[in-house]
Amino acid sequence: MKKNIFSSAFWPLLLAIVFAFGYFFGSFTPKKQKLSLGNFPLNKQSKLNQIIDYIDNEYVDSTDREKLVDQTIENLLQKLDPHSYYITAAELQAMNEPLEGSFEGIGVQFSIQKDTVVVITPISGGPSAEVGIAAGDRIINVDGELVAGTGIRNADVMRLLKGEGGTLVNLEIQRSGTESLLPFSITRGKIPIYSVDVGYMINDTTGYIKISRFSRETFNEFQDKYTSLLGRGMTKLVLDLRGNGGGFMDAAINIADQFLAEDQLIVYTEGRARKRKDYRASSNDDLLNVDLAVLIDESSASASEIVAGAIQDNDRGVILGRRSFGKGLVQEQSSWFDGSATRLTIARYYTPAGRCIQKPYDNGLKAYHKEVYDRYENGEFESDDSTALADSTVYKTISGRIVYGGGGIMPDNFIPIDTAGASILLSRIFYSGNFYQFAFDYADKHREELVRHGNAENFVNDFEYTGKVENAFRAYLKKKNLEIVEDDYKRSFEIISARVRAGIGRNIFGDEAFFPILHEIDTVLRESVSAQLN
Repeated sequence: MKKNIFSSAFWPLLLAIVFAFGYFFGSFTPKKQKLSLGNFPLNKQSKLNQIIDYIDNEYVDSTDREKLVDQTIENLLQKLDPHSYYITAAELQAMNEPLEGSFEGIGVQFSIQKDTVVVITPISGGPSAEVGIAAGDRIINVDGELVAGTGIRNADVMRLLKGEGGTLVNLEIQRSGTESLLPFSITRGKIPIYSVDVGYMINDTTGYIKISRFSRETFNEFQDKYTSLLGRGMTKLVLDLRGNGGGFMDAAINIADQFLAEDQLIVYTEGRARKRKDYRASSNDDLLNVDLAVLIDESSASASEIVAGAIQDNDRGVILGRRSFGKGLVQEQSSWFDGSATRLTIARYYTPAGRCIQKPYDNGLKAYHKEVYDRYENGEFESDDSTALADSTVYKTISGRIVYGGGGIMPDNFIPIDTAGASILLSRIFYSGNFYQFAFDYADKHREELVRHGNAENFVNDFEYTGKVENAFRAYLKKKNLEIVEDDYKRSFEIISARVRAGIGRNIFGDEAFFPILHEIDTVLRESVSAQLN
């Protein structure tokens, strides 16, 4: 079987990132209570405590009791299922921030370039934007500490810039066109972490919204986007859940609710100790008459699958792409007295047709997460004929259409992974980080010229790769000692030009310029629009 060079090199890394994301997020419900071991009867914990005491007192080498307890709990939960796990106090804040939808800091997107912290963009409405920090600014000193040319890492920058709201941080900035360093005093505040990446009109009637995760603020962000698009004439919507590893179950339910008629079943949960609970649509009908296409892939998990399953089982829209991850377990987060937390699987969720789409996990954690890569190796990304599902996994939608359970959501319209344009040259450019680095350098050098486009839409429509930009990119690759094989370059030209344009656009106008350009070469998106039109 012919393999995509680009994809085969990329998949191990991508899967590691995506599954780590999905592993920690998934679908879960937070439980705002603090627990202690004292909540349980003594006879249930005495043996474990005695063993830990015994190790602590008698083991040949010194031990860290706190670490020992953490490891014991972690190993205990890992034996239950792939999504029950323990979170230390130190890890909890970092894990919760993307789901809570905010953190406290100065509000800049940054990159470390040539050993210097460079502001990509100040976050709109954040403290940095309010005091005049601008894209392209170099951060030289933070609270009197030199950070330029010191080998600083991303984690160090976050440590220096993040902090409790209301506290002050003093920066010295190097700005193009100024000889001396500019001083800024910034009061840290709440900084939003957006879960809806972008929303824009593909054409006069079709809107597009991409959700990267389901956080506490996702529904509000989604509502803002679709309200704006409705005002621009949207009658059709492409909802992109590709790569979305899940998050809060309530957020997914609220979004599915917008597309369904009152009292239609969205999802239900049930567990050994939890009675069945149905979640049904309300009377909200903002998007009830909007034609809907939902995009999924092998990295769409948990809360994403709740939305896709509700839409599919109720025959509300068309699902396009490739089979989703297959996580149908619901976790409840409980906080403990020492600031740590556990996420314990307390139920399974079921789509309206009664499907539990949880894939098997009997062969251990490693095999569980490797299963998606096995799909790729077995050809499932290239053909839906390679997907074999047992007869026992057959279910029916409300109109009687056959759908499948037992391991993810199968799309209504299978769209294979796009191998057109793949080449060794493209792979080398991508994995060397040269797309990203060139885009930053070019945007940084030509910022004044590029901002004259005025907005993202103008940039997308008017900015071209050929000519000056292409010559600059070729010269850049030559400088990086990357040989341009002309046959490869010609084969991958469409992808190369789109990635360069999108990268430059992101550095100037953010994701509103990035995604529309990449979507020019997105076969799944093109087919979703075609499906809606037909």
